[in-house]
Amino acid sequence: MIKYVIGDATLPQGSDPKVIVHCCNDIGGWGAGFVLALSKQWPFSEDAYRQWARAQHNPVDHLFPDRCETSGPFKLGEVQFVLVGPKLWVANLIGQHGVAPSTRPPIRYDAIQEGLKKVCRFAKIKGASVHMPRMGAGLAGGRWDAVENLVKIELVAKSVSVTVYDLPH
Repeated sequence: MIKYVIGDATLPQGSDPKVIVHCCNDIGGWGAGFVLALSKQWPFSEDAYRQWARAQHNPVDHLFPDRCETSGPFKLGEVQFVLVGPKLWVANLIGQHGVAPSTRPPIRYDAIQEGLKKVCRFAKIKGASVHMPRMGAGLAGGRWDAVENLVKIELVAKSVSVTVYDLPH
């Protein structure tokens, strides 16, 4: 079951280790939407993502060995886990192709699903819960019901606790 709360996903609830996951694009753009809150709270989450994007096909874990883990090269379906606090990681999941809709929205559900599988493995290893905004349903142009279904399949069904945050109106 997904827990829905009113609040800020950059202030995740609970005392357990936590992973904050959000949807990123595959061109290295970081400047609108939820990432602005991440940058304000933890500037290093942006720095690490931009380094990863610049490196393209070479994981950059060696640049920040104590603070970053990547699941692979910078491309759709991959995830970068950035340590931003004690037992707190930001997961930069590349699930969006480009930044502007052309004939279809930028979201790529298959990439979101692939990335969530990696988030699941990471969360289980760290004993962490997963926290997120309604990722993929904003600038990526996706439908939350479709993303929610992927979250249920790849995280909830595998016993990973998930909290989704909606900002107050």
